[in-house]
Amino acid sequence: MKFGTDGVRGAAGIELTTEFAARLGRAAARVLGTESSVATVVIGGDTRESTPSLDHALSAGFRAEGISVVSLGVAPTPMVAFEAQRRGALGAVVSASHNPFYDNGIKLFAAGGLKLTDDVEQRIETELERIGPGADPAPSTVAAPAADHSAYVDHVVRYLEGRRLDGLRVVLDAANGAASVVGPDVLRAAGAEVIVISADPTGRNINDGCGATVPANVAAAVLEHGADVGVALDGDADRLIAVDHRGSVVDGDHIIAIVASDLLSKRELRHDTVVVTVMTNLGFRIAMRQAGIDVVETAVGDRYVLEALAAGGYSLGGEQSGHVIFADHATTGDGVLSALALLDAVNRSGKQLSELAALAMTSLPQVLVNVRVARRAPDVAERLAADIARVETSLGDAGRVLVRASGTEPLVRVMVEAPTHDAAQAAADDLAAVAHQHFG
Repeated sequence: MKFGTDGVRGAAGIELTTEFAARLGRAAARVLGTESSVATVVIGGDTRESTPSLDHALSAGFRAEGISVVSLGVAPTPMVAFEAQRRGALGAVVSASHNPFYDNGIKLFAAGGLKLTDDVEQRIETELERIGPGADPAPSTVAAPAADHSAYVDHVVRYLEGRRLDGLRVVLDAANGAASVVGPDVLRAAGAEVIVISADPTGRNINDGCGATVPANVAAAVLEHGADVGVALDGDADRLIAVDHRGSVVDGDHIIAIVASDLLSKRELRHDTVVVTVMTNLGFRIAMRQAGIDVVETAVGDRYVLEALAAGGYSLGGEQSGHVIFADHATTGDGVLSALALLDAVNRSGKQLSELAALAMTSLPQVLVNVRVARRAPDVAERLAADIARVETSLGDAGRVLVRASGTEPLVRVMVEAPTHDAAQAAADDLAAVAHQHFG
């Protein structure tokens, strides 16, 4: 297995085995421990039935190389990153994020809770090959007691700087995942009235008809309970999707637009700039320009957003999918922190989330067509440049085209934004047909 955009991921017990997890622990210890002279790793995971055994094997691999392990048990990805930063330790998360229960994955953090660079990931892969399959780590000792969540709760609530969310009724969909306990704890500590759904993990129900990828679940609960806002996390709680009091979805683009304007008003948006990916809606860019906020664009993936935030000294970035990064408060995307920041902005505005979202930006219709191809085509944009230019000219300043190869599958992804859905669909179908002709 090789690193993708967010660690390694695959079918638990088939592609991602305990043997591989142990080897990965050893390889990561050799590369990350040697590089930083750090002798401790903080490990947490989500609620999948395969997580405890993978966690145990990963821990054994680290210990075999002389790295001591602090076990957090069930813990969201951002909590592991926070504890790694707080302790000056390495970090590791056993989770497949928004994937179904039968998948699992492992994410690694460098010393201080920082995402790995491409170069470091390549060195770990090289070390994995050097160790080879079947290597048996030293016997695992008893894991350290699970850490208290209170330090993370206090850390997130400090974002409010003493403000409260009293009087705000919120539905939280925890995706039957890693934040099933700590998510409600944070919002209640901030004073919100919290109605919790999908917070009874069985090992097999993580992300199952719930969470950030199924916003209809939290929307129905908001209407049922007459809540002001609904917030939905994914399995490892590093992303957030919201719904307003009418049950309408407020996606990552709108959340970032709301928070960016809020931080700008408080003079906390460093360099008056926000970092987003190429998938962010053109309507976001237009709204930010009108608000006097500069936009820096990166490739798809929160790791690239993080790199741009660090390089430019910016304070806010994220993705349409709901990964939002508050660089002054966290080293990775944090759905619970994002929920708190959004609720704080809503509460202080005196407006409903629906009104705040409409004021923040207007999304242009966006159509995404996936074209299955015979082989991966990383140079697709260059080879279709003339056709892409033709479609862009027809759309003018009111539209946008993005054609790229999937990073993991033999697919060409064609995305078009235009003033109307019909115009976007026609342009996307046009380019999809060209891509199929060239690569199908």
